[in-house]
Amino acid sequence: MTRTRPDPGTAMRLAVDADPGATELTVWDRLVAGTPGTDVTQLSVWARVRAHAGFSPTYLFVRQHGSLIGGVQVLHRRVPGLGRIGYASYGPLLAAEGSARAEAIRALAVGLARLPGVRMLFVQPAEGTDDVRSMLVALGFRPSSAGIAPVGSVRLDLGRSDDEIRRVFPPRLRSWTRRWPEAGVTVRLGDEDDVPILADLQRKAADSQGYARPARPEYLQRMYAELSRTGNAALFIGEVHGVPATADLVTMCGTTVRGRLSGFDRSGPGGRLSVPGAARWEIIRWARDAGYRWLDFGGLSEPTLRELVDGRPRTGDRPGTDAAKLQYGGDPFRYPGPVELIRPRLVRSAYDTVNGLPWAREHLQQAKVALRSSGPRSRGTGGGRRP
Repeated sequence: MTRTRPDPGTAMRLAVDADPGATELTVWDRLVAGTPGTDVTQLSVWARVRAHAGFSPTYLFVRQHGSLIGGVQVLHRRVPGLGRIGYASYGPLLAAEGSARAEAIRALAVGLARLPGVRMLFVQPAEGTDDVRSMLVALGFRPSSAGIAPVGSVRLDLGRSDDEIRRVFPPRLRSWTRRWPEAGVTVRLGDEDDVPILADLQRKAADSQGYARPARPEYLQRMYAELSRTGNAALFIGEVHGVPATADLVTMCGTTVRGRLSGFDRSGPGGRLSVPGAARWEIIRWARDAGYRWLDFGGLSEPTLRELVDGRPRTGDRPGTDAAKLQYGGDPFRYPGPVELIRPRLVRSAYDTVNGLPWAREHLQQAKVALRSSGPRSRGTGGGRRP
């Protein structure tokens, strides 16, 4: 564990620790759950999930007068030919305001910039932390396209009745919310015995749409086991006359439920009966009844974000996955732009110089695959939707 000296004026201290202990992690998890704009990927349980893919955590905690006021969980692993690479999704997090917040941001940013042993570090800041991003850039980070997490999404305010939510649906979807039962469509909460259904439906969706290979079944099983044990995941199975047609794994953190992974069999009647819509409608009502405020549908593409958030003209057809998420009437939003640090400076300069060469692009692609991977597999494949 590494500790900085406290500032005499603020009694602020930064600690860098690979294993803070159960008590400290409980305090950290409480901070994460109480901080808007972050995600389950900053909870300590996510480190246990990613351990199954070869990642180890390092925690940077800032305390003032002994109280935890900010921090970030960095996950990292060694990649042959690249060294140790790491990432932080939707962090750092800050509970402090005013001058204390500014000092905590600087302490965390300096800690990330000096994180020992990590050659490449990718950070997707949490919502509402543009000041964090600015400090990271000031300390040598630069904009990144590594794609460690969605850079924006669409979320639905759940603080309304069924009729109020349904009123903004397209006519066909609004009609289906009343017709699914008579068509034999049902949605149920799944358990660990249903995880193979999710894996199978993910594979079928990937095969039919030409997506990258999805997460390995054993990784999904471990992910669900870890997250459901702490109350941070739920699995929904949509069926037609008892035959599974769609599966959605959602995660919960603080006041938000977020779409994490999904699978869909287009070869049967599921498409004609809009079974994915039935699953999302059930998730909406379940999340609201459970007391959550927001449902995040799990990411929008960059062209859609440019159109709906940045106000730029649409340049082509909107991706079908984006259109499916937007039909529920949620509000699109962006996170602060992701950043990266490649070091030492000589390595970064050399990389920039030869960035246009095929071997350099291949190294960066290896880093991206390693970050998104659900475990050891041959080069060029990836798994999981969000690391």
